[in-house]
Amino acid sequence: TFGPQYLIPKPFDPRLISKVAPAVAQAAMDSGVATRPIPDMHAYIEHLSGFIYHSNLLMKPVFELARKTPCRLAYAEGEDERVLHAVQTVVDEGIAHPILVGRPAVIEQRIARLGLRIRAGVDFELVNPDDDPRYREYWTEYHRLCARRGVTPEVAKREMRRRSTLIAAMLVRMGAADAMLCGTVDQPLYHLRFIDEVIGHRAGSSVYGAMNILLLPKHTLFICDTHVNLDPSAEEIAELTLLAAAEVRYFGLAPKVALLSHSNFGSHTDASARKMAQARALLAQCAPELEVEGELHGDAALSESMRVQLFPESSLKGQANLLVMPNLDAANIAYNLLKMTAGDGITIGSILLGANRSAHILTATATVRRIVNMSALAVAGAVTRSEG
Repeated sequence: TFGPQYLIPKPFDPRLISKVAPAVAQAAMDSGVATRPIPDMHAYIEHLSGFIYHSNLLMKPVFELARKTPCRLAYAEGEDERVLHAVQTVVDEGIAHPILVGRPAVIEQRIARLGLRIRAGVDFELVNPDDDPRYREYWTEYHRLCARRGVTPEVAKREMRRRSTLIAAMLVRMGAADAMLCGTVDQPLYHLRFIDEVIGHRAGSSVYGAMNILLLPKHTLFICDTHVNLDPSAEEIAELTLLAAAEVRYFGLAPKVALLSHSNFGSHTDASARKMAQARALLAQCAPELEVEGELHGDAALSESMRVQLFPESSLKGQANLLVMPNLDAANIAYNLLKMTAGDGITIGSILLGANRSAHILTATATVRRIVNMSALAVAGAVTRSEG
């Protein structure tokens, strides 16, 4: 109903195309006016969404998997307005069973002010850091895990009240949630600390990393490691590449890996160039089926004709889609420059690599759509882990 609190969308609000058009079509079919009824309304809505969300096509297999088996997804920053908007979409699309960490009064007030329809206890579970019956169990477990890292019982009690990422991670560890998202405030490494302490590395892995996806006009690029390792070793580069390649496959794509450097196929012999060449050699031994090349320039990674001129024996065919950088500076700078100059700011991520459970760290600039995409990815990751 209209009134002082009614939120009137802008004429060109992109959400209208996927909301109003299906509603009109459904009404026409229900009334018998429609001469060409739509047989699959869900497919029609997805088709419309593809016009407004460039990430829709890439994320389609991820969303399908998430909808097939929706899991319990904990949001560490449950009071964040972007998170609340995203949770409304997650509930509407049946992607997950949300769990919000935050103060009930604050969350309820913001839901009302934003005009959202989600209800605590009906559409999502609410975890109140100030009053949760599992508090003693959780701080006791946190102390047990980190007693030799300087976490005394008093510190554990205090942290379990104050750190929402710690609470979300503990929900996952203790089986109360299947996956988690955090990171709309503070720096990624702040959140990684709690994930490391509580969830830890996945079996066989010894390194964490972050991968971001850039949706560019002509192609999609996966960039690693954008947030975690300052100057990874050749062994860490190889491990991160394998973890990143596995994530690329979640999107139904075959990973084509380029290990980037200022050096082209041995044109330089400094430590950084040798590191990337050594990483390629390690990958050739442990994953001979993986299509990977390096060390090489960024332009050679994206241009097969240039690469053939420089190195006809290259094992990489076509255009690389997974770009592995030599250090954090290179990855972060390249990602942010491409995001703003070539990608119109359209990204997915960041995707945390190497964690034992499905846990991902967003950034402070995360949009509502990115949170929705990462929600689906977190759920899909939890489903995949439970099945395999």
